[in-house]
Amino acid sequence: TYPPEEGGLGFNLKWNMGWMHDTLQYLHEEPINRKWHHNEITFSMVYAYSEHYVLPISHDEVVYGKGSVYGKMPGNDWQKYAGVRALFAYQWAHPGKKLSFMGNEVAQYGEWDHDGSIDWDALEWPNHRGVQKLVADLNALYRESPALWSQDFDPAGFQWLTSDDADHNTLSFVRIGKNGEQMVVVVNFSGEAWENYQVPLTKGGKWTEVLTTDDASYGGSDIHNGTFDAVKGEYHSRDWSAKITVPALGAVFLKPEL
Repeated sequence: TYPPEEGGLGFNLKWNMGWMHDTLQYLHEEPINRKWHHNEITFSMVYAYSEHYVLPISHDEVVYGKGSVYGKMPGNDWQKYAGVRALFAYQWAHPGKKLSFMGNEVAQYGEWDHDGSIDWDALEWPNHRGVQKLVADLNALYRESPALWSQDFDPAGFQWLTSDDADHNTLSFVRIGKNGEQMVVVVNFSGEAWENYQVPLTKGGKWTEVLTTDDASYGGSDIHNGTFDAVKGEYHSRDWSAKITVPALGAVFLKPEL
């Protein structure tokens, strides 16, 4: 994705197949086993800025017996829907542009069939409508939050807060916009909600949860954190932190007051 005069091929963007493979492989594991595969969900940041990447969940991954995105998730129905929601939140928050194949956004049961249509009838069921609503809300949050996109191709736009909490299957990081905007994202890929989970924060003052994939309107258990104060004190090399509840198979987006 570099210009030809700099030794590149001149394309604007490149599919990040490594991210897609590692993420889907990780999510295929039962949550109890994910601690042993934690590097698969963090490794993409090692090379995230080597090209200008698109993060795809492509048609190749939902055909030929590979199963739909919903079908790839382990667990019961509730866990499968929650896993799909967590995947979308992680994809939207991760550096890189977004691509998801049609039908993924309604968590349809079956694979894509080129002889048929998307399973729009799935939207008669509230859990499918919930996933669709989440994708719409993620799009709206993304559009209005430069922290999530304005430095996609610049390492200054991303910092890990905790990348090593394999025991909780949980990640936290901050996205940073060109003008200093911030969005902290915490993703829990375990099957348990973590209460009083301490998250490093980048600044003091009040923080507000602006989106949780566990909202009841999406089909979640409706755990919320509202607005809370950061607490002074070093934690994971940060000067501030807060204890929140991170829902099972869920993600939360936290925004500081200006």
